[in-house]
Amino acid sequence: MVSHAPTLRVARPTLGRIGAYVALTKPRIIELLLVTTLPTMIVAQRGLPRLGLIAATMVGGSLAAGGANAVNMYVDRDIDRVMHRTRNRPLVTGAVTPAAALIFACSLEFVAFAELWGLVNLLSAVLALAATAFYVGVYTLWLKRRSTQNIVIGGAAGAVPVLVGWAAVTGTLSWAPVVLFAVIFLWTPPHFWALAVRYREDYEAAHVPMLPVVAAPQRTAANVFCYTVAMVAATIAFAPIAHMGVTYMAVAGLGGAAYLVMAGRLWVHTGRGVKIEGEAMRLFGYSITYLTVLFGAMALDVFVRRIH
Repeated sequence: MVSHAPTLRVARPTLGRIGAYVALTKPRIIELLLVTTLPTMIVAQRGLPRLGLIAATMVGGSLAAGGANAVNMYVDRDIDRVMHRTRNRPLVTGAVTPAAALIFACSLEFVAFAELWGLVNLLSAVLALAATAFYVGVYTLWLKRRSTQNIVIGGAAGAVPVLVGWAAVTGTLSWAPVVLFAVIFLWTPPHFWALAVRYREDYEAAHVPMLPVVAAPQRTAANVFCYTVAMVAATIAFAPIAHMGVTYMAVAGLGGAAYLVMAGRLWVHTGRGVKIEGEAMRLFGYSITYLTVLFGAMALDVFVRRIH
């Protein structure tokens, strides 16, 4: 009988290495970016774009975002080692070497730019590359370890995929994608600060000045609420600018109201001096559901109006 043990011994490390490289790209963040890109393309097209265009935009956007996230891990490997939440990342455990991670990241960016330029258009390729440059240069290298405004300004990079999606369909930009950019830009601080409340000690140990580390809980909660108000206002403003209908408006209104209630509860709880970690994580979880449902409603609204 022929033993297959050697094959298994080779296969398992190979799969582990592949998984480590996939982890470098932060797949969960990429998923969230794609959730905003496809509905934006549907609104820009006023229907379903060509499947080939959708696939090319999604693949190119995923590669660009994955490369940016891998560079982020390369730069932050020292603080990732300190934080409990990130200490199992590939560069901390040694599953991938720093040099290999950087080569991998640069390769992804090169392929992303070439793919978007060749199969979509130059504007989309430039926007995707600009988002990477901003995320790495402005957020990771400059602001993250120096300013409480790190996630406020740096979060702009996460809003660029809607511009890429719109440009992929139309070849241009207009006020509608700019307002969508503003929605995600304003969504990012309350979303991330809620998570940072839960992992405040991690950021403090790593000397990263996230707002919950350097500010009193009540000030953090007040900022979360104020950004939430501005974000909800932007979602409502998007309706007339992009000619959205009742389906979108209903979801934006109800979902936004729920978001405001939860942000308000967080603020009230800090004023009472009670622990807010649980409330903050509930808000964090809702923020992801909210963004997914909001953009899903945008796409649904287009198809509902086409039927009528």
